Amino acid sequence: MPVPMDEFPVHQTPFSMRHVGTSDRNFYDRCYFNAFDPSGDVMLITGAGIYPNLGVKDAYALVRVGDEQYAVRMSDALDDDRLNQKIGPYRIEVIEPLEKVRVICDADSGKDVDGGTPPIGFDLTWEGSFPAVDEAHHYIQTGPRNILDTSRFAQVGSWSGTLRVAGQEYAVNPNTWLGSRDRSWGIRPVGETEPTGRWAEDEPTQGMYWLYVPMRFDDHQLMVMVQEKPDGYRTLVDATRTYADGRVEQLSWPDVDIRYRPGTRMPVSATLNLKDRSGKPITYEIETTTCAVLHLGAGYGAGLDWGHGMWKGRGWVHSTHFDLNDPEVAPKIPFGVIDHIGRATCDGRTGYGLFEHASIGRHDPSGFADFLSVAAG
Repeated sequence: MPVPMDEFPVHQTPFSMRHVGTSDRNFYDRCYFNAFDPSGDVMLITGAGIYPNLGVKDAYALVRVGDEQYAVRMSDALDDDRLNQKIGPYRIEVIEPLEKVRVICDADSGKDVDGGTPPIGFDLTWEGSFPAVDEAHHYIQTGPRNILDTSRFAQVGSWSGTLRVAGQEYAVNPNTWLGSRDRSWGIRPVGETEPTGRWAEDEPTQGMYWLYVPMRFDDHQLMVMVQEKPDGYRTLVDATRTYADGRVEQLSWPDVDIRYRPGTRMPVSATLNLKDRSGKPITYEIETTTCAVLHLGAGYGAGLDWGHGMWKGRGWVHSTHFDLNDPEVAPKIPFGVIDHIGRATCDGRTGYGLFEHASIGRHDPSGFADFLSVAAG
């Protein structure tokens, strides 16, 4: 049977738009947003996705205020109207493609599956400050199999609207509330955990190192991505600056120096050394402030109570809360991807954005020998 999108000339395969170009269960298509006041008082992470071969769609919102982290997650059966991005009390409205998007969550006006009132609600409009840019193709293999094979575009911008968290309402002003966003699609582990099989048992992963830095300056947006194996071998590297006229400047291989808080792997500052095409050195100095822990409520990671693409039934809404100082919570923080607010300086200019980082297990360039290694005091 045809679906509404079949009316439009957007087909990529000889099938209805109900189908994607692969039968891989892990195919996904989703978006991610972050929003923050550079003062570091509040940070929002939110996003939504569809999983066509699992028949699931879901969304999440995660807010950190002080040392408290609140989350609401929503899931439902995927229908055929992909242009209507709605998951229960959550919806995304594309006002102007690649420029302006409205994101709404009315979860706090209803109840969750436990009968409580979710602590998060918002009506926010995103406006890009610079053109969206394609990022480098991203893939990871386990043995001969691609477990991650994705494309993504990204953008920095500003927000307007209102944000409600645990009974407190925040006015979101585009002059002060900034952020970044991306949309990615392809293959990555989603849904219920698959059997590990030979490769995970015979050749287990020793570590993961990931760095993602989208920053907004008055005259340009910076995008830096670095992924390394435990020995420091780079499997993904990308660095660009994009200007208002749409010009994309490709930068050199970034030299990264991260300083961690002693006794942890929490980054407090970093230096990114790059060069332009003429060989002129470019240095970005970055300091981190507030962070949001993505594997505590936002569905990123393994072994979670809820992860992207998991089937939870129709109309599922669930909320949760974490005290990041709780002795049962704090030890879990280092073992996942963490999104930090970053303040960057370069050539006398100041910019703000995301400093997303994960260093788990062995990473020789950082001096981490195993999963329990931390920065020296």
